[in-house]
Order: sequence, then structure tokens, then C-alpha cells
Amino acid sequence: MKSGSNLEKVLKSGQPAVTAELGPPMSADPHEVIKKANILKGFCDAANITDCQTAVVRISSIAAAAIALREGLEPVMQMTCRDRNRIAMQADLLGASALGLKNCLCLAGDHQSFSAAGRLKGHPGAKNVYDVDTCQLVGILKKMRDESKQEGGDPLEVAPKFFIGASWTPMGDPIDIRPMNLLKKVNAGADFIQTQGIYDIELFRSQMEKIRKMGLHEKTAILGGVIVPKSAMMLKYMDSSVAGVSVPKALIERMNKAKEAAGDDKKKARELQEAEGIKLAVELVQQVLETPGVRGVHIQAIEWESAIEGIVKAAGLYPRPTFPTE
Repeated sequence: MKSGSNLEKVLKSGQPAVTAELGPPMSADPHEVIKKANILKGFCDAANITDCQTAVVRISSIAAAAIALREGLEPVMQMTCRDRNRIAMQADLLGASALGLKNCLCLAGDHQSFSAAGRLKGHPGAKNVYDVDTCQLVGILKKMRDESKQEGGDPLEVAPKFFIGASWTPMGDPIDIRPMNLLKKVNAGADFIQTQGIYDIELFRSQMEKIRKMGLHEKTAILGGVIVPKSAMMLKYMDSSVAGVSVPKALIERMNKAKEAAGDDKKKARELQEAEGIKLAVELVQQVLETPGVRGVHIQAIEWESAIEGIVKAAGLYPRPTFPTE
């Protein structure tokens, strides 16, 4: 075992892994994290604690992950290259390990311009860092864990033991280079991969065929991403504006039909679309898991953590496996 995390144990057991997502609040109040952790607990093997997603200031991923762990939910701490240089990264990794965290997902991070979306002022003028890129960050974690050395070569008396993750956008443009993008992260030392949201199953399976030919599915655990849709508008937005997400028109039409069935009743339209979105998510989860080379699913119910229980149960993924406490 590289880390002894619950997520690592599930994957090692050969059972399909389930990860979810927990978004910390724009507040110093920990109760939102506590509430969400208890909603997710028992229905996933680990939950990503986002690191200032969309470049909006929130409770730090490390602090929120420590709170979630205290509540009995295994966290996957995210770390972006956007906000830290390699000194700060390594200091945070040592601190996170000291707090008992065992999973880390390495990300580039959303550009700071995203923070000014909607009604938020955000920090579009903030300076990004990008001292290292995602592959280099994965390599730093691996060196700290496996060689007990800092990036610069100085020794660590006690090494942090992380299960190292990275993201992958299989359908991003240009699509032909996506397998090589994954190869770089695997070669850097990624133990598991979580993909961008998948709606076009056939296109994803075509990409996975290339991955299997390269043998990458044997070197890392690939968890297919499923973003739970709430409305036809959400699907249209993701299809047009979210990099690497392609939504077939048939799925958008399904959500539109659910909306139209409510007539002028806006509340009913929302309820029918949400019900259809959960049904669609269950189908996508099952189709992703049926894809050769996939080892699990990463279900993202964005600010809708209560949807996870029903999806996991309907997909036949409950109860989740448990292991003896060491």
C-alpha cells in the first residue's frame, strides 16, 4: 500500500471505486462542510475537497478536508498549481499529511478570470503562480513519498504518504493528443485519474480504446467522471462553454421534454428536470463502468450533494466496501 487510504484499498480490492465532490463555502463557518460530509458519508469511498474552484476564495481544501475527515468522510484534498509555488506546495503537503490526509489530486486550477462570473466580483486581477505544472506537481508528491526527499533534494525525516491523483479531459481539444496527455501524468506517478464529465459515451469509449492499447489502464486507476445535470440549460451551457465536455443533442432533448411536461409550472419543471437528471446520471454511471479499462466513477453533483445517495443506490453501488481499521 502506498498510502493506506480507503480509496486505495477499494481499488486494490478490484471493486469499482466511487468518489464524489464536496465544495467548501465562501465562509469561515465550518458547518457547511460538516453538513455536506455527513450527507456523503457512506455513499462514496472518498470525496474531492475542491481547492477554490472557479478561482473563488473559499475555506482551504486542506482545512475542509481535515474537517471532513473528522466527520468520518475520507477526503481527496485538491491542490492547484495556480496559487502556490513549490515551496508553499510542499509545506502544505507536509501539513496535510500531519493532519492525517492520505489522498491528493493535482490540478492546474481554473484561471482567475473565472472568479468574476455571475454576480461575484472575484479576483480577476490576481496573479497566478504556475511555478510548476500538474505533471511536475505529481512528480514532487511521488518524490516526497517514495524517496523521502523534497523537490530540491533535501531529505525528509518523515515522508508524507499520499495516494496521488490527477485529472484527465479525454474529449478536450485537440482530441488526438489527449492519450499523450494522460501518458505524461501516468509516467509522472499518478496512482489514479479522475476524468472530466462524460456525456458522449461512444466518444469516451473510443478514447479508452486508445488508452488500453497504450496499456495505461494497467498503470493507473481511471475513474470516469459523471456530472449530474439539473436542467437542460445546464447541459447546454456545459456543451458550449466547458472545455472538454461534449453533450449529445439527444440528452439535451431528454431534459427539455421533462421541462415541457410541466407546462408553465416553474417549480414542477425544476423537479421534473432534476428527476430526469438523476436518472440520466445513473445511466451514465453504469455505462462508464461497463467501459473496459475503467476502475470506478467520479460523480460530481455540484452543490447538490443530496443527490449522491439515490444515484449510488440506483446504480447498484451500495453498500460501499469496508475494511478493517488498522
